[in-house]
Order: sequence, then structure tokens, then C-alpha cells
Amino acid sequence: MTERIVDTGRGISLAYEEIGDSGGVPLIVVAGLGQQLHSWPAEFCERLAERGYRVIRFDNRDVGASTHARFRPPRPLDLLRQRWHPDQYDLTDMATDTVGLLDALDIDGAHLVGVSMGGMIAQTVAATVPRRVRTLTSIMSTTGSRRIGRPALSTMRLMTAPPPKTREDAVDRAVTMFRHIGSHGFPFDEAGVRERAGLAWDRDPSSAGIGRQLGAIFSSGNRTRTLAAITAPTLVIHGDRDRMVHPTGGAATARAIPGARLETVTGLGHDLPEGAWPRLIDLIATHAETTRSTDVPTT
Repeated sequence: MTERIVDTGRGISLAYEEIGDSGGVPLIVVAGLGQQLHSWPAEFCERLAERGYRVIRFDNRDVGASTHARFRPPRPLDLLRQRWHPDQYDLTDMATDTVGLLDALDIDGAHLVGVSMGGMIAQTVAATVPRRVRTLTSIMSTTGSRRIGRPALSTMRLMTAPPPKTREDAVDRAVTMFRHIGSHGFPFDEAGVRERAGLAWDRDPSSAGIGRQLGAIFSSGNRTRTLAAITAPTLVIHGDRDRMVHPTGGAATARAIPGARLETVTGLGHDLPEGAWPRLIDLIATHAETTRSTDVPTT
């Protein structure tokens, strides 16, 4: 794996890595809120690559080594009142970044797999540029409706804590957060959480991008009607123990997308625990294999 940075247009550059045979079928994994490319563990991606896929993971804008905006992130009251900085971007802009990555890598169409906010971005690509999406897998995500998929109050309290000021604090907070929102039905890998959180701090200690990404989610509003335009074969995966995006969010996503199938993973929270990898990888790969042809949708 070699990290590269590519220009995706409109002043945005994205950092990305490829895992697997360059001749494999492209499969793009999209990270969640504030998460960097390594939030998709290398071994998880390698196991997908063993199924014949060219796996590409990347930093969304405003995190990691990708382009960061400069404007002040929205405050909690701004989010509630829907008051946005003139430069605030939304999920459509982030979806356009993803399509720009496909363009830069000369990929006509790919399987898209997104987790949490990454699921929202992948959904938006599938709804707005259907010919570029072979299949869609939306994991622990939601539609943007305020009535469903809401985080638990205990989760919201953790999210509104002041940002960490040191690497040690950032690592400790990550452990606290993932102990809370993680998969209580699977063993907790504290060492892995600490390693990924430390790497995230080393690559990008700023927290402002998380606020701007949150602004992108809130400013995009309820996308239920938009999801009805998705034509790609769609798999929705959600855990029954998710404290960040309540399982109602996954159910609503499956209802909104024509023909979508919902798979509920018992014991899964809002993370990718190693104990759940065999099930998750098999679900993702098997779903992608439903369209083994290299033809790209034309609708």
C-alpha cells in the first residue's frame, strides 16, 4: 500500500490507498464522520481484495491528508438553527469528490461501500450519478430524517465534549467513545482503537473538519426522496446495538431505496469489530458478486 494524493477538481485533493490487484473490480470504501482512510482496517480491506476486488480507501475532504477547508465549523446552535457559513459544503459536494476520485483513477464504475456518513455519501453518488455505481452497500447509516436513526442521548453527550488538546487525550477519548458506541456483542479491541486513534492524530490533529463534515450532514437535510432514485442493487447493513445511528435509520434506508435488502447483524454497534469481519466481508463481497459482469449501469 502506498498513500497517494490526487486532484479531484474544484480545489479538492484526496489522499487514497489501493489494496489488491490493480486489475481487480474496483470497490470503494467510504469512511464515516471524522474518520480517516485507515478506519477501514488494512486486513479487512485485504480480505475483500482476496475476493477479487481492487479496494480503494481514502480520506474524505477535511480529514487526514485530504484538502481542509478554512472556515469556522458550525457550532451546536448553528446546527439546530440551520445557520451555515457561505462556504459550507454538503453531502452532494462530498459525493462529487468521490466521483472525482473515480475520474482521476480512470474508473468508469465501482462498487461503493460506505459506513455511517460514508454510507450517506455513497447513497448520494448512487442517486445522482447512477451509471458510476455497480452496487451500493450502506452500513450503519441513515436517510437524514430527524425522526429516525437518532443517536442515544448518552452518545450525544460524548460527542459534544470539548475537542482533545493532546495525542494522549485523543487516544483516551477514542477508547471511551468506542467502548460506548462499539459492538457490545463482540470483543472490544482496545489496542486496535488506540493504534488507529494515535495514527489519526499523527496524520491530522485538527478537529475543525469534523464540525464542518457534521455541517454537511445537517445541511443536506432529509434525503429520503432522493434515495428513491437509486437504481443500483443495494444492501443495507445495520447492527441491533448501534448507539450512534439507531437501527431505525438502517430500516428507513432500506425502505427508501427501491429493491434494497436489509441485513441486521446481531451484536453489532457503530464500529467494525474483528469478530464481525467474516460476516461483514461475506455480505459485502457476495452482494457485489451479484453483478459479476463488468458492465456499468447506463441509467
